[in-house]
Amino acid sequence: MSDTPVASIIRVGDDYDVLIGSGVIDRVADQLGDSVERVLVVHPPTLPELTAKVADALSARGFDVHRAPVPDAEGAKTAEVAAGLWSRLGRAGFTRTDAVVGLGGGSVTDLAGFVAASWLRGVPVVQVPTTLLGMVDAAVGGKTGINTDEGKNLVGAFHLPRAVLCDVDVLATLPEADLVAGLGEIIKCGFIADPVILELVEADPAAARRADNPALREMIERAVHVKAHVVAADLRESSLREILNYGHTFGHAIEQVEHYAWRHGEAVSVGMVYVAELARLTGHLAGESGAALVARHRSALEAVGLPITYREDRWPELLTAMRRDKKTRGSMLRFVVLAGLAEPTRLEGPSDDDLRAAYDLVSVPADRATHGRGES
Repeated sequence: MSDTPVASIIRVGDDYDVLIGSGVIDRVADQLGDSVERVLVVHPPTLPELTAKVADALSARGFDVHRAPVPDAEGAKTAEVAAGLWSRLGRAGFTRTDAVVGLGGGSVTDLAGFVAASWLRGVPVVQVPTTLLGMVDAAVGGKTGINTDEGKNLVGAFHLPRAVLCDVDVLATLPEADLVAGLGEIIKCGFIADPVILELVEADPAAARRADNPALREMIERAVHVKAHVVAADLRESSLREILNYGHTFGHAIEQVEHYAWRHGEAVSVGMVYVAELARLTGHLAGESGAALVARHRSALEAVGLPITYREDRWPELLTAMRRDKKTRGSMLRFVVLAGLAEPTRLEGPSDDDLRAAYDLVSVPADRATHGRGES
């Protein structure tokens, strides 16, 4: 009997599978199909060995492989980088039956998915996230996009991948700060849908920060299950899917104001505390149980090393950025909030006083404001 760990397969509706396990990166070629001749592998320059492994495996299976290095992190998600990839596809003669592979963190998979969605109005894409954040968030769900000076992910498309391969082995090489940032999205899934995730994190917060934590794979699988269930029911974010944006309106505003120097999971962590406080102020989280749930946000996130405060001198810029959020309708701000644990709901048009009061509850003097990359 083989000792090779069995991959977990999570089906997203009737559309595609997410494979989670050890060594699943070796299955990239199996996901492409017989009609594909050319493959563009979009990757950051920080993964030379992994990129070579994937490219060599594809070449050995007879594919014409084109490696396309792009900037790391949010620097990849620009119109200029996307245009460069379109030019690359055109020069290489990519047709509608050819494919793109996104190999890297969430920014790379966002970019690769957008390029695949827009080239010839849509070519296949296989996503191979190499960060915890990418595995549980960006690569799953078919949302693709790039940033502009005006905001994050304002230009994009819905484009379902052919498959998503989450190889837990690659997390062993991930810097701890990036692993911790990914926990922000996992903990989010605990608050909006699966409290068992919170119990796993709270049982041993120090272990949650390690790639060798035996419970990490279960947390990944549970988070992907949450996202798969939601996106299968609401692909285009018309209603239910908005719950996945818990903490994101304020979090995306921080990212924009900080010119994307903050990791996404760090910003979302503060964003979750902000909307928890906003829910309490607006009566959605009432009484002792509501106050306890707000406190649980702070304790769970802080225990794994995520930030729960932001500097107090940025309110005008943050408010402007939030008004550009995708959930905003006209001039009315809309937030995903909780009415209780795993009970997400929508808050529309909170007062300016409540918005500012919630900010005051998560803000600290600038000289005390820190996050995973140092002072903000």
